[in-house]
Amino acid sequence: MNYDSRKETKEHIQAVDSLVQVLCSELLERGKNHDATKLLEPEKSVFDEFTPKLKDSTYGSDEYKGYLAEMQVALEHHYGNNRHHPEHFANGIQGMNLIDLCEMIADWKVATQRHTDGDILKSIDINQKRFGYSDELKQILINTVALLDGE
Repeated sequence: MNYDSRKETKEHIQAVDSLVQVLCSELLERGKNHDATKLLEPEKSVFDEFTPKLKDSTYGSDEYKGYLAEMQVALEHHYGNNRHHPEHFANGIQGMNLIDLCEMIADWKVATQRHTDGDILKSIDINQKRFGYSDELKQILINTVALLDGE
């Protein structure tokens, strides 16, 4: 009797498709609800005040860090309620899953577009030092940015 792997392969394809659908559903939900906590207090008034200031500051600069310090109450609430921030987890970026990372890199990319001198590749480099992630994860983030840029 000859073995034909078609049935097993088709079952494998269907099982993988089911899990990919779960991942896609979670990403779509994240996109719809991204940063919704910024629309309510205690975040809204703080972000209303500081978003224009952050726009004109250089990411990672002393000025930028000073603004973050002034925003601390809102940021603690924001990070505590939004898993796409490494600060959400006691062990930082190591506590994140792939969905968190996907939302995070999309957030970082869009945030750099909001800054006058934003540069996503520079931000990834700064954030490697800030969050302590590996060179491998850094390269995966860079590769993902290239995908988002259509490369």
